[in-house]
Amino acid sequence: MKIKTLFGEEEIQNRVAELAEEMNKFYNGREVYVIVVLKGAVVFAADLIRHFNMPVKTEFIRLSSYGANTASSGKVHAVDIALPDLNGKNVLIIEDIIDTGLTAKFLLDFIGCNFKTKSTKFCSFLDKKTARVNDIEPDYFCFEVDDKFVIGYGLDYNGNYRNLPYVGYIQNV
Repeated sequence: MKIKTLFGEEEIQNRVAELAEEMNKFYNGREVYVIVVLKGAVVFAADLIRHFNMPVKTEFIRLSSYGANTASSGKVHAVDIALPDLNGKNVLIIEDIIDTGLTAKFLLDFIGCNFKTKSTKFCSFLDKKTARVNDIEPDYFCFEVDDKFVIGYGLDYNGNYRNLPYVGYIQNV
């Protein structure tokens, strides 16, 4: 399988640091509850929060919208979504990629229905607007991608390639 590089390691690390600075300005030292969507966002989230200069509490949830293949199933399933009391808290959701927007909408609706947060922001490593079926936009994102199947830096193909330090794409998937 031939992987073509889309975003290199240095480019990613520079952009992650820039994005963290934007968030540092927004949160201005106030505590934030970071909710990391597993498994894909863990690499991005780990790099991002190391640049934060505010108190951070980290939670992990698992959602799924993919079946056995590489296409979205069109339905979001909450695999593990146990969260602490987020009422009155600043919440930052970190996702690996927002494509159809189904997972983002599900999670934002879930938090909005169950908690009265002080603020809720959505951060995605990649933004794939070409696949959007919901009118939803991330508050923060690193890179916009077109309609490619991307892997690396937490994103996988059948559970593989999450460990790549860069983002690549596979043709004919």
